[in-house]
Amino acid sequence: MSTLRFQALKETLNRKEIAVNEPARRSDIFGKNVFGKGAMRQHLNKDAYKSVQDAIVNGSKIDRNIADHVSTGMKEWAIQNGATHYTHWFQPLTGATAEKHDAFFELEMDGTVMEKFGGGQLVQQEPDASSFPNGGIRNTFEARGYTAWDPTSPAFIMGTTLCIPTVFVAYTGEALDYKTPLLRSLQAVDSAATDVCKYFDKNVSKVVATLGWEQEYFLIDSALADSRPDLQLAGRTLLGHSSAKGQQLDDHYFGAIPTRVLNFMRDMETECMLLGIPVKTRHNEVAPNQFELAPIFEEANLAVDHNSLLMDVMRKVASRHFFKVLFHEKPFAGVNGSGKHNNWSLATNTGVNLLSPGSTPMKNLQFLTFFVNTIKAVHDHEELIRATIASASNDHRLGANEAPPAIISVFIGSQLTRVLDELEKVTDGKLSPEEKTDLKLNVVGKIPEVILDNTDRNRTSPFAFTGNKFELRAVGSTANCANPMTVLNAIVAQQLIEFKAEVDALIKDKKLKKDEAIFNVLREYIKKSKKIRFEGDGYGEAWEKEAKKRGLSNHKTTPNALKAKVSKKSIQLFEGLNIMSKVESEARYEIEVEDYAMRIQIEGRILGDIARNHVTPTAIKYQNTLIENVVGLKEIFGKDFKKMAKEQMTLIEEISEHIENINKGITEMTEARKKANNAKDAEATAAAYCDDVKPYFDVIRYHCDKLELLVDDEIWPLTKYRELLFTR
Repeated sequence: MSTLRFQALKETLNRKEIAVNEPARRSDIFGKNVFGKGAMRQHLNKDAYKSVQDAIVNGSKIDRNIADHVSTGMKEWAIQNGATHYTHWFQPLTGATAEKHDAFFELEMDGTVMEKFGGGQLVQQEPDASSFPNGGIRNTFEARGYTAWDPTSPAFIMGTTLCIPTVFVAYTGEALDYKTPLLRSLQAVDSAATDVCKYFDKNVSKVVATLGWEQEYFLIDSALADSRPDLQLAGRTLLGHSSAKGQQLDDHYFGAIPTRVLNFMRDMETECMLLGIPVKTRHNEVAPNQFELAPIFEEANLAVDHNSLLMDVMRKVASRHFFKVLFHEKPFAGVNGSGKHNNWSLATNTGVNLLSPGSTPMKNLQFLTFFVNTIKAVHDHEELIRATIASASNDHRLGANEAPPAIISVFIGSQLTRVLDELEKVTDGKLSPEEKTDLKLNVVGKIPEVILDNTDRNRTSPFAFTGNKFELRAVGSTANCANPMTVLNAIVAQQLIEFKAEVDALIKDKKLKKDEAIFNVLREYIKKSKKIRFEGDGYGEAWEKEAKKRGLSNHKTTPNALKAKVSKKSIQLFEGLNIMSKVESEARYEIEVEDYAMRIQIEGRILGDIARNHVTPTAIKYQNTLIENVVGLKEIFGKDFKKMAKEQMTLIEEISEHIENINKGITEMTEARKKANNAKDAEATAAAYCDDVKPYFDVIRYHCDKLELLVDDEIWPLTKYRELLFTR
């Protein structure tokens, strides 16, 4: 009997429910562990409070003297709430969060002790940057990096540690994190969108990008997960035959949440409430043991921080409930993978959602302006959007089991398509009185009714309009939302800048009225961006052929997709908006291609180990049992034994064939890895791992999975899909 596998199953089946203390009213504890407005009012003087709020709203800098007052108040609040340490909490380019804890405790020269935390410690620290990904920005001996306080995202207490959200930059000033370019992109889209808003409302002085993410994940009992080396080290199963029952009955989606899982969710949501993460929705997803949670939307920077923090919280709470959270986009072959849908919109300081129609034609013209400009931005930069959702893990998901395809397209629905078709017919130049009336009454005026009855039902579109926001569905579940949000903010900002220049030129040079100029420019944008709009099913050869005919890119692998990040067009975009320099863009590209190669390398080594040291010996052991049986039959039946042992002999041959192919595949894969490691640069290494190494995974897996069906279940060493997906 396979001891570890069956011990894990026994342990899982004997689990007791973990008691959860959940408050009756979430509002009583929401933000209790956050240094938010309430805590600031209580612990800061008037000048310090005003300065922090001014930094949050207007982006103004905080004076060092004021920082001393803020740090004192923050320290007192933190200690009162049980904190003993503080840390600058940041998001390096590893994909995880990072922190280095320092105690408030200080020992003076005379031997006295005190709790100390000054403005300098709040505003800036110098963590060692040598071990974080830098893409060649800095040499190993130049180890310094700086973390700098981001006052727009409030400090919070995690356990007994005060966590201060910060940016992370090299000592030469280049960004080494996800937050810095995101903050720059938010400034860019704020400036560009505010300028365009003034066509419609002079009172608009600020526009913020909003984000509502949807986090999908799998929950597997920790004992079962620990029994699989691939789940431990790669976060996904590298082999395993599909279960007879998977998701084909559609009986898991929105079904009753299992009790153990519900207790985990309740516990996790309580932690989220304390940390100010406004989680609202929870449900079963399509695949067995797959779930989703979603919050109320927030300002994009805060939403990104909250998603990164949430994943940390989920891991810690899952451990308490003897679960392992799998964020990998495709932990199990043959069932749905996990995404992180990013719902993006723009909102003004006057309380208007710019992607939601209003009650008047003027408000609807404002909606159309931002709606069409966003579509045009995606059209012009679809390759960059594809690059921003590219990863070794997301490659497994895109285009499989209801996930969006790798081809970027925009879905807006048939009724809004008809609206744009009507706008496309607008006369070039000045509008006739009839056209103005028709536009106001029959086209623009009816947009609210159109949207009310036209909710999105296309589950395969990578970028879809869903009533009052755009939803980027292609983001992977492991991803940091800052990456796609930075790109989306940047391309929309650039598009709005170009739009305003064209409208102003028509008003000045052609003497057109404002509305006429706007309609003229929008008409041209609708025509130019038409090929990116797609209302059909995004799967199969038919769409691929159609996309190729339209001139849309189809980068199926990460190494190919990532190249768009360092194209001349992308570098000009980021440099022009002061979001990233050429050096920063190239460094990130280098980091991501290296990450891709390393992940495929790790998976290849894990697969080789499991196949040779777990699967093959087990198959040989079972084969020896069959051989003993054949020998015994020969002793009993003599020359007639072949008739009696026919099936056993066939099994022996099949097992030998699969073992031979496994060993051949591993040997050839290992040689391909060696060649890839000696490639001339990181880009060539990633390409070699993608084209020459990764194809062996399917070959080796095929033969291992066939052996799983042949070998005695009692001795099979690896926990099976049916056990991983259905043991609760």
